[in-house]
Amino acid sequence: MHRWIGTTFAAALLTACVTINVYFPAAEAKEAAREFVEKVIGDEAIQPVPEAPRQDGGSASLMPQRDVGFDWLALVGIGSAHAQERADINIKTPAIQAIQSRMADRFRSQLQAGFDAGALGLTRDGMVEVRDASKLALKDRVAITQAVADDNRDRRAVYKEIAVANGHPEWEDQIRSTFAQQWIASARSGWWYQDAGGSWKQK
Repeated sequence: MHRWIGTTFAAALLTACVTINVYFPAAEAKEAAREFVEKVIGDEAIQPVPEAPRQDGGSASLMPQRDVGFDWLALVGIGSAHAQERADINIKTPAIQAIQSRMADRFRSQLQAGFDAGALGLTRDGMVEVRDASKLALKDRVAITQAVADDNRDRRAVYKEIAVANGHPEWEDQIRSTFAQQWIASARSGWWYQDAGGSWKQK
């Protein structure tokens, strides 16, 4: 009986260990998104994404603080300091930086004018959309439409690449959601964006 209890307890501790290691580091992801977006569109009107509550109603911290009591995690070699260790979202890989460079060049040479004119908008899922082609010069419409398609392809690629580069492909949707919020938070005055319900609004 005692042996069964010990085995069950050890399994529970190992499960807790896995949970600590794979928990999505929301705060670090938001900082990485802010840095990435800032380098793509420049540092004008950059604003951090506000803290969003987790779906389970908890706080954004990686681990809750224990007040008192024995540190059971120490039994499997994981101390409190390690349990509360801040994760680091790596956006410095060659693949990610190559995408970032392409997006920055494309923004300056083609997309910025479209955003400033109100022709382009930021969607709620982290993409770019041609929302009013009439605001583009006729001669520019085809090129801008192609640039939007190219940018959206790079956006999808970078969300996936960041998740894979950090060893957690399953984080892709959360990375994308975090970036979607940051693109909108960093949008300049006058730009259009979609709210959570999909309606277009001007910042």
